[in-house]
Amino acid sequence: MSIVLASASPRRAELLRAAGFSFVVDPVDVDESVLPGEEPEPHVRRLARAKAQAGAARHPGRTVVGADTVVVIDGRILGKPRDDADAAAMLAELSGRVHHVFTAVAVANGGVVRDDVDVSAVAFAPMAPEEIAGYVASGEPRDKAGAYAIQGWASRFIERLEGSYSGVVGLPVAVVHRLLISLIAGP
Repeated sequence: MSIVLASASPRRAELLRAAGFSFVVDPVDVDESVLPGEEPEPHVRRLARAKAQAGAARHPGRTVVGADTVVVIDGRILGKPRDDADAAAMLAELSGRVHHVFTAVAVANGGVVRDDVDVSAVAFAPMAPEEIAGYVASGEPRDKAGAYAIQGWASRFIERLEGSYSGVVGLPVAVVHRLLISLIAGP
């Protein structure tokens, strides 16, 4: 199967590569704005499908994988921080609390799209203001949903994870595998 990853995320590519998938990367540009009243699960599902379908339109006959991830706390979606001050505010909100990470995956080929959403719960340890400032200064939070990378320096703040580690990183590999098998199997 010829797979295209419709994402510029090096983390998603690393996860697919580590799981033994062979693929090429061709990111698509999709407006990731949250629609008025849109809940987290439908939001990430809509974006993952849009990314997979945009990639499939550029690569007829190939299977395209699209994904989207958001962090949710108190029912509010935290996307990527606008700047370092926004990242610090997000981290202060996550400090000492449990939040959820929603990652949707969609696979598309020949007009057929399959998708699913993985939800994980992540418990952050309390973070002192100087820890937040130091982490933000590292630059790691800048392009990450919720302003952290579980696989990076932020791992020191993660007390507990219930769900998929790869889903929190940005691509639940078991879901990708299951959707690809489903696409091959047909209706």
